[in-house]
Amino acid sequence: QERLVESGGGSVQPGGSLRLSCKASESINSSPSMAWFRQAPGKEREGVALIANDGISTYATFVKGRFIISRDNNKNTVDLQMNSLKPEDTAIYYCARMRGRQLSVSWVNSWGQGTQVTVSS
Repeated sequence: QERLVESGGGSVQPGGSLRLSCKASESINSSPSMAWFRQAPGKEREGVALIANDGISTYATFVKGRFIISRDNNKNTVDLQMNSLKPEDTAIYYCARMRGRQLSVSWVNSWGQGTQVTVSS
């Protein structure tokens, strides 16, 4: 069974940076795209960024210009570089294998277990 394992979460002050990494047990090229989602307490899970097999990336409006998604096909990893973090970025971040190229929970094939990101002074 497929495993997606996230790492890199933690606590940071506003304006700081974190880099999340997702390691897949199967080839990330076997699906159209990979993505990151997040879920804050009391809120629905939402898409953050997606990167397709051709390298084209899609971002949620609220992270454009601050977050960068990347992939390493040889290592089967997908990273999320998060800069200029804000308190409202506090959430559990999940890696996802997608069955399409739409950044939507409806298009997720499998989830990682999640990693906590806390932005607070």
